[in-house]
Amino acid sequence: QVRLVESGGGLVQPGGSLRLSCLASTSIFRMYAVKWYRRAPEKERELVAGITSDGSINYADSVKGRFTISRDNAESTAYLQMNSLKPEDTAVYHCNVAWGSLDFWGQGTQVTVSS
Repeated sequence: QVRLVESGGGLVQPGGSLRLSCLASTSIFRMYAVKWYRRAPEKERELVAGITSDGSINYADSVKGRFTISRDNAESTAYLQMNSLKPEDTAVYHCNVAWGSLDFWGQGTQVTVSS
């Protein structure tokens, strides 16, 4: 069992920035692929960004050029740097890690973009 703890969410004005963190309780974090998802009220869950164990990265079209995913395997932590935030980025953001048949989720962190 891997426990994931997200942090870094909050209220920010449009155009602002936040950095989300996902701390994993595993010493073999480097083996896991990491994904950030978000779920806005009354909308389906959306894959925002992903980074594989070998560092390959992908983004949703809606966040390309604004969000950056990264990982620090030594710290068992993944990050999502979010810049130029828009009201439509408002959602609960969840971290997910997966390796083979193993799949774990964090509890989520709320991001609200509003003036």
